[in-house]
Amino acid sequence: MAPSFDIESCTLPPKPGVGFKNQHFKDILEHSGDVAWFEIHAENYMGDGGRPLAQLNHLREKFPISCHGVGLSIGGEDPLDKNHLRRLKKLLAWLEPVVFSEHLAWSTHEGHYFNDLLPLPYNDTTLENVASHIHQVQEALQRPMLLENPSNYLEFKESTYSEVDFIKEIAKQTGCFLLLDVNNVYVSSENRGFDPHQYLDDYPLNLIREIHLGGHEVESEAGKPDLLIDNHASEVVDPVWRLYEYLIGQTGALPTLIEWDNDLPDWKKLLSEATKANYILNGLTSKAA
Repeated sequence: MAPSFDIESCTLPPKPGVGFKNQHFKDILEHSGDVAWFEIHAENYMGDGGRPLAQLNHLREKFPISCHGVGLSIGGEDPLDKNHLRRLKKLLAWLEPVVFSEHLAWSTHEGHYFNDLLPLPYNDTTLENVASHIHQVQEALQRPMLLENPSNYLEFKESTYSEVDFIKEIAKQTGCFLLLDVNNVYVSSENRGFDPHQYLDDYPLNLIREIHLGGHEVESEAGKPDLLIDNHASEVVDPVWRLYEYLIGQTGALPTLIEWDNDLPDWKKLLSEATKANYILNGLTSKAA
């Protein structure tokens, strides 16, 4: 049976947030605009002391923080790295973020770490493994985690669940909440040929505690369909804004992160993306894009 967690303990403001990057630190303190909270990648702050932790300490005194993990390899066949989990627990005990999230993906195998988040087949074997890892994480951290839907580029013959049904069953078994990446839904729908609106209609919207919006690139090759690659290196495109608008129309305002990790723009550009999200969150859709 899934454990029971306090829903109120993992609730960010239903407003825009952005990923914190240290080059924006001074600008943030001078003018945060529509940005109401920040997200950090856990693995960037697992050291002891130094400027990064000093800046983060200052930031957390002024803003709610979301902590996003990229290294646990929740979907990997290997056992969870106990040292990584120990360091993560130490960070969260100090930081006291509002939420902690990880990916429905794998990135390790037989002790080797791959600098990517790789997809999984959706079947009972994978389900048992992922659920077991989430149970271990939540027990170690003594808090619920949020699980993020992946961007997918292919189908597995071994899959016996749809992605949404797989995520529903994980949440049912573990009591975890969900992080819905709208760009990932769009990227996957274009690559795999499904209706993204139907995906959202089937999704357990009541379990969403955070939304991600980000950019992607299009790889084109003569004679082949375009391939969309989630890269967090550009502004949110219009179809993703429209899909986000559709989602918010179903759920009402939810905490929404502008996810931009590569080829970083200046703070003014990030603020403009947050403002677009804020228009939609407040129902002013005509100015969103």
